[in-house]
Amino acid sequence: MRRHFALFAVLALAVSAPAVLGAQDSAGAQNPKDVRHDRRDLRKDRRDVRHDTRDIHQDRRDVRQDRQDIRQDAKDGDLKDARQDRRDLRQDRRDVRQDRRDRRHDVRDARQDRKDLKQDQKKDSTR
Repeated sequence: MRRHFALFAVLALAVSAPAVLGAQDSAGAQNPKDVRHDRRDLRKDRRDVRHDTRDIHQDRRDVRQDRQDIRQDAKDGDLKDARQDRRDLRQDRRDVRQDRRDRRHDVRDARQDRKDLKQDQKKDSTR
């Protein structure tokens, strides 16, 4: 069993080595398509941040409305509707947390894309 595993590992290394070495050589070359791709990614990330922010605001409005509904249902003694509103409230809170995570991820991606663009511009100016 060990021999088969060792043989497989050696073969996998032999097959992947040229691809890895070729990728390292081409990584240093500046490609205009890469710059366009980085700009496109940056625009997409900014758009995603705006959408996530809008979703967060909408979910917060829903949370406020659900809280008001729960208070009103409790005041009226309608326990069935109060339970449903509590479920809605929990779901809206989950949505807010998920949108915040998405926004953080998109902000991080946008920051990395800006950093990549700056590095690409520095490489262009040194040529």
